[in-house]
Amino acid sequence: MLNPNIGKLIGEYPNRYRLVIDVAHTARDISRKIEENEEICLKKPVSLAIDSLANKKEQ
Repeated sequence: MLNPNIGKLIGEYPNRYRLVIDVAHTARDISRKIEENEEICLKKPVSLAIDSLANKKEQ
């Protein structure tokens, strides 16, 4: 697996569809914030979203 946080998240969600939807929504929010602040981001929004969701599930 390219992103080890995916393995953590799959076990936390009731199905993969819900996981994909949550990652997509989070990635869009991250992308919008990056554009509004006119920042340059080297990581892709989807990777940032997966990391963000994994960190929230750990807490």
